[in-house]
Amino acid sequence: MAERLAPDTKIQGTEFNISDFWSWGFSDILTNSLRGVFAEFLVGSTLDVLHQPRIEWDAYDLMYKDKKIEVKSAAYIQSWHEGQYSKISFGIEAKRAYNYETRTYTTEPIRNADLYVFCLLYEKDANLIDVLNTEQWHFYIVQTTVLNTLFPLQKRISLSTLEKVTQPVAFTEIKETIDLAINQ
Repeated sequence: MAERLAPDTKIQGTEFNISDFWSWGFSDILTNSLRGVFAEFLVGSTLDVLHQPRIEWDAYDLMYKDKKIEVKSAAYIQSWHEGQYSKISFGIEAKRAYNYETRTYTTEPIRNADLYVFCLLYEKDANLIDVLNTEQWHFYIVQTTVLNTLFPLQKRISLSTLEKVTQPVAFTEIKETIDLAINQ
């Protein structure tokens, strides 16, 4: 597993450090891939589980109180926004998990997490959208058993369907809501 890099870690042979690279390569957090990683960071920060670096392509995104959490992200406005809002839906497809120790995939596709956190950056004004403003996010928390019962074969879930299953919570309510879901 990789170790966390300090922002002032020098890039050997250059005058730059790793924070220069991060700033150059990853400042547009509104892109789909980076917004998703940022959503994982937001959820992980409320749960205080950011001690290890993120593992790309892991079977789940976060581990909290021995529960696996999958974090999904969506936004009405993308970096390439041209006036039309994106239709909000989240991937919930069962997948084969990769085992880094055995370097093999599981045989059967399943939803590998115990809990899903669907993160919606809901601001619709391109002049006001701010990925770094947690007040512009809604978080929908659903146990995987609920998804498996109601949508066993479904690959995506729309926002309107998700809102029939659960209501959004604010950033400040994520940990409390997850704790309640875990203890049900």
